Amino acid sequence: MAEATFTITELSREFDITPRAIRHYEEQGLLFPERSGQQRVYSKRDRTRLKLTLRGKRLGLSLVEIKELIDMYDAAPDQTPQLVKLLGVLATRKAALLQQREDIEAVLEELDAFERQCRDILATGEPEDDSGSRRAD
Repeated sequence: MAEATFTITELSREFDITPRAIRHYEEQGLLFPERSGQQRVYSKRDRTRLKLTLRGKRLGLSLVEIKELIDMYDAAPDQTPQLVKLLGVLATRKAALLQQREDIEAVLEELDAFERQCRDILATGEPEDDSGSRRAD
């Protein structure tokens, strides 16, 4: 029985991405479609690699990192090196996201303070000093 194959249109619809994005992943060495005349024919393996690529992108991984991880999986019967590498990449990404969260929270606190200050000036015509008292200019 022949292996299931997919066209670029089918994959783009299934994963809600453009054919151009799929061709880009192909150019980056993530997908390896066969050709039937001018048409690209993607295998189940290509579909899986595309799914993993999109998952990696959602996690914030670069295409280089994604390719390295997928290629490790293809090359080794033992998944241990791939999983160790993935854990390292995920830890780095998680640390970056946690730092971004802290930065966002700090900026939101500053925005709240500025908003309170602006509302106070509008309400009283006088800004408060840092201690919360009215300034007597």
